[in-house]
Amino acid sequence: MLSISLRLTVAFMIIIAVSGPFPAVAQNLDIPTWLQKHVGTGDGQIAPIVLQRARALYQKKLRRGATRNPCYLAMDATRPSTSPSGQAGRRFYTICESEKMFRAVSSGYGNGRKLSQANFSNGRQCARNFSNAEGSKLTMGGAYVTAETRTSFKGYHNQSGKLTPFHRTFLLFDGEGDTTNARERAIGGHEAVFLRQQCRFKNPSSRHADKEGYVPYGKLVNYTGGRSNGCTTWSPSESREILSLVEGNPTTLYIYPEADDINAVAKAVKKGRSPASAGLYWNDACLRTIGAPKFWPKRKLQPVINRWRQSLPKQPPRVLPICN
Repeated sequence: MLSISLRLTVAFMIIIAVSGPFPAVAQNLDIPTWLQKHVGTGDGQIAPIVLQRARALYQKKLRRGATRNPCYLAMDATRPSTSPSGQAGRRFYTICESEKMFRAVSSGYGNGRKLSQANFSNGRQCARNFSNAEGSKLTMGGAYVTAETRTSFKGYHNQSGKLTPFHRTFLLFDGEGDTTNARERAIGGHEAVFLRQQCRFKNPSSRHADKEGYVPYGKLVNYTGGRSNGCTTWSPSESREILSLVEGNPTTLYIYPEADDINAVAKAVKKGRSPASAGLYWNDACLRTIGAPKFWPKRKLQPVINRWRQSLPKQPPRVLPICN
């Protein structure tokens, strides 16, 4: 006679077999009870397949000693930028099972590009296009491990009437498989804020001054929950929490969807089937918005981007005007 646990395991494998390679409802039977209430497709929840893969990646790296961090990260890039309540959509997850902690926050996805040779741009609400091509500015789903951080000076801005330097910390990712070129693409995580440089002013005493004694000045732009250049972005407060969690203590990050997921959902839609009926997962609201997702493999998109770059006229280096 099979033991109860073995029979449950066999039953679980049968569910996976009949529901396809990317089941939307099947989940690991060992998911802790406290975590199960956070699993689902509602706002602030994590889809079963996203959690399943994120846990599997984390447990694999934990066994191999690649991480000792008690927490792991996940992202569902199929979810919308804005929730039904009008707030920033929550699609990035921090899960610390030993502490029984689950946190869902907003995050940006890649905005892509609109070129004359190919349009692989994404709208503000939902991502349709995905790629691992360098220069595509698109999100690439798959397995990552957080690496070191780098902090850089972007310029000065006005904060409460005082000139204040703005530094932004960038968390590097190391990938594998389709995400192997994460470093080549400069793909990582950072706060969803940039300095729109407007002019430069004389400040020779600043350690950031150029050889002529000037420093850039601009306006801070917060694009929390919006689009990025392909990186994973968070609000300033959430960025600080995530960076403190992984600084010097790497962990795993799993981003959904992968190339096979995208192609399978697109194929199902073309046949007039819903992803769920085909044992697949995609956020319903975003699928209605985009029609069908598209994956642009590096081998096909990279030559297009390279030709576009080569066609650009040479421009002299940009020089900021002097501030009034």
